[in-house]
Amino acid sequence: MPAGRPRSLRAQIAAGRKALLGPPEPPAPKPPRKPRRPRAASAKAQAGPGEAPLERLRRWFHSKGWTPYPFQEEAWAAHARGESGLIHVPTGAGKTYAAYLGPLAEVAAHGQAGLQLLYVTPLRAVSRDVEKALREPLDVLDADITVESRTGDTSSSVRQRQREQLPQVLITTPESLCVLLTHARAAELFASLRSVIVDEWHELLGSKRGSQLELALARLRHFAPGLRTWALSATLANLDEAARHAVGTGRTPTIVSAALERPVIVETLLPASVDAFPWAGHLGASMLARVAAWLDAERSTLIFTNTRSQAERWFEGLRIARPEWEHLIALHHGSIDREERERVEGGLKEGSLRVVVCTSSLDLGVDFGPVERVVQVGSPKGIGRTMQRAGRGAHRPGATCHILFVPTHALELVEMAAARDALLRREVEARTPPRKPLDVLAQHLVTCALGGGFTSHALRDEVRTAAAFASLTDEEFAWTLSLVREGSPTLRAYPEFRRVVEHEGRCVVADARVARLHRLNIGTITSDAVVQLRYWSGGRLGSVEESYVSRLKPGDTFIFAGKKLEFSRIQDMTAYVRPAKTKVTQTPRWGGSRLPLSSSLAAAVRRTLDAARHGDVTSDELAAAWPVLDAQARLSRIPAADTVLAETCQTRDGHHLFLYPFEGRLVHEGLAALLALRLTRLRKATFTLSVNDYGLELLTPTPFPFEEALHPGLFTRERLEADVLESVNVGELSKRQFRDIARIAGLVLPGLPGARKSSRQVQASASLLHDVFVKYDPDNLLLVQARREVLEQQFEEGRLARTLARLESSPLELLPVRRPTPLGFPLVVERISASLSSESLLERVERMKERWTREDARSA
Repeated sequence: MPAGRPRSLRAQIAAGRKALLGPPEPPAPKPPRKPRRPRAASAKAQAGPGEAPLERLRRWFHSKGWTPYPFQEEAWAAHARGESGLIHVPTGAGKTYAAYLGPLAEVAAHGQAGLQLLYVTPLRAVSRDVEKALREPLDVLDADITVESRTGDTSSSVRQRQREQLPQVLITTPESLCVLLTHARAAELFASLRSVIVDEWHELLGSKRGSQLELALARLRHFAPGLRTWALSATLANLDEAARHAVGTGRTPTIVSAALERPVIVETLLPASVDAFPWAGHLGASMLARVAAWLDAERSTLIFTNTRSQAERWFEGLRIARPEWEHLIALHHGSIDREERERVEGGLKEGSLRVVVCTSSLDLGVDFGPVERVVQVGSPKGIGRTMQRAGRGAHRPGATCHILFVPTHALELVEMAAARDALLRREVEARTPPRKPLDVLAQHLVTCALGGGFTSHALRDEVRTAAAFASLTDEEFAWTLSLVREGSPTLRAYPEFRRVVEHEGRCVVADARVARLHRLNIGTITSDAVVQLRYWSGGRLGSVEESYVSRLKPGDTFIFAGKKLEFSRIQDMTAYVRPAKTKVTQTPRWGGSRLPLSSSLAAAVRRTLDAARHGDVTSDELAAAWPVLDAQARLSRIPAADTVLAETCQTRDGHHLFLYPFEGRLVHEGLAALLALRLTRLRKATFTLSVNDYGLELLTPTPFPFEEALHPGLFTRERLEADVLESVNVGELSKRQFRDIARIAGLVLPGLPGARKSSRQVQASASLLHDVFVKYDPDNLLLVQARREVLEQQFEEGRLARTLARLESSPLELLPVRRPTPLGFPLVVERISASLSSESLLERVERMKERWTREDARSA
């Protein structure tokens, strides 16, 4: 300071403080971006100097009171040898740490920056629990290891930081991983990657999300050639195939399994009485009251339903039945707002919520330690699903799982007895991966073009290392590349379809708008467009499908998230509501809600009915269902395992044929259409079709010689695909399927935020493209894929062929009956329900029951 210059007041005060207190301490150093976690003193004290990270982790295991299972030691050793594979052990046995601790020890030993370990989970909702589990062992490691998540719920600031440098351990979803692969520095970000863990592989394997992840893993192996991949699952039958698809071609997977038993104890809440005229849902109200009486607020319980609509109804019913539990009961499904779902999950973990009604949104991953009991409302429709849901309770290694089945109609009692038998036999369903879906490949090509670009031949060879695309031909790859470069020859004149261009020998994306649209629409999950639900005051409730909201009129009332709402209006893809003051009239319905009977459970149902036919009704479920089975035996016969039952009768509606293959709704849809076509080739007729999981009905207004027509040749597999294509409106079904394919392939996109297209606009655009391709490019490979997916998904073509083989070789029991039997009655209700409201349907069902009961009494 220049001499003679007066000092400021602040300087004078500072000088006085220095005179009194001495010189100030030096400023504290700035903390690092993410401070190192404090380590557990007791565990560290036990660890010797220089002890290997894996030994430290074993000590941490022992400090928790755990002893590593042999399969966990086997997995750690296999990873150390550089192997990849599949870990398949029961739910709650410790798969996560079996796959994680070996790679974690390696990360700690090398101490390098950058991404080292990637953990992929199919549900972003479980990433918080996974992150907590992966952080816990860090306390004993002498290393600064960062664990973070990257999902659609991650804040923009964290995502921005991760674009520059990823943490050593990253938890993500398949979709968020693909977004990261669009980064121009993707090769640099993933070059240090050592290991990938894929959780809940069974959930991904049988869908296009699995195919998408296989392509992403192939890309990661290109960036990091020494990469090891471990998939985790508890409910798979086709282990070898599942492992091959996880690790890719060119390497032999290691399968780590264990003979650990988590016994599943199945109980069924039996109805007080059973109507000999069963139909779907008719037991619902009475069973809800019994479940409400069975529940115990001292024992935490998950109540699973198969649909979101059913979850809404059961939640509302339980609140009415047990109003004193208002603060203990909650609802959880995928359409409810994320904050509310997180509140429910937190309440389950801390024990403040004791009963939660939910859907498959709580099937996977989340570890709710306090949950003691699990309830399944309605048939689970599959053995793997039963095991998965039962495993949500008592989620500990070796702990016995308890699940309570609650039938919603009498024939579900048979399914529940069959499910117990199949569980004892461990008859879990196989998950079949899709075959080289080109729409997924098209999306992946744009992702790779954004993520640093690619050369055609190199990426083609890389894509073939994904097992789902191992059989991809040069022509198919070239056609798909042409699709993203020019939209196929038919669309070459339209610049909006030129997403990928070649620049200096590399395929890249040059248009910033194309890049934004692609990143916003990455993924293979397709459904009806959703509309956000908000109060007029601004509070968020969640989302429902646009197709449902579009049918509402102002003033209509409905239940959502357990709240009674009145619809006001829809604006900019947001539906505004207010609390309803009048009686609620409906519950939202979501598409894709009917689960078909799986192949394993269908086979078990046939065995169970065969046992009942031969007098074995010792199980509680069959004993409770005996009024139905006895009526079936008196009017016709109980189906046998080695024969096929068919019934004919005449009613006021016309002439009926009922056939009972017990192969599931999807197979029966294809079979009914196929038989109708083949029968009309024998004699001209018009048929009305009805199907359910147990059988099918063909109804014609005029007499038809079913007895003559039903011969083994009717079920031949010759010309199966051609006959199915002719028998159903595959053109219309293919057009619907093409809409999803076009969306995944990027030909039709919903738009940018603030300018989103409605589902009607997207559908119209896809339909226009479909019609253009059909007219000018009939051999378009996306059209071929759409037809194939209709056959595989809509009618389960492979299973349909196996069903026909069984029907062709099995003796046919064809019986004339005086009226529809207990097996046929639900098919009649299914048919008439398509044209009647719920109230008029109930009235007609009651009239039919009264008439047929009088006729039965006169015949007795």
